[in-house]
Amino acid sequence: MSTRQTRYDEDFKRTLVDLYHNGKTQSALCKEYGVSLTALSRWIKQYSTVETDDGQILTAKQISELQKRNAQLEEENMILKKAIAIFTPHSSND
Repeated sequence: MSTRQTRYDEDFKRTLVDLYHNGKTQSALCKEYGVSLTALSRWIKQYSTVETDDGQILTAKQISELQKRNAQLEEENMILKKAIAIFTPHSSND
């Protein structure tokens, strides 16, 4: 017994994601087009976009990477603040 994995092209995936964003439910799309809920969920995460105030369009993957980078920079900032507090001499008048 072998299971055959179906390959879908980029246009098909993007079309389903667009339909989802235009109001179709995931379950309805899965039934209508014969795709698994897992695959559709993954495509929605992969192909969904957000437009920023300056007109730049970001994918969910790019947003996730930016969030990770932001968390890393915040952590580095806290470490530097603590280092400054440790190494800055305090006068007795403070």
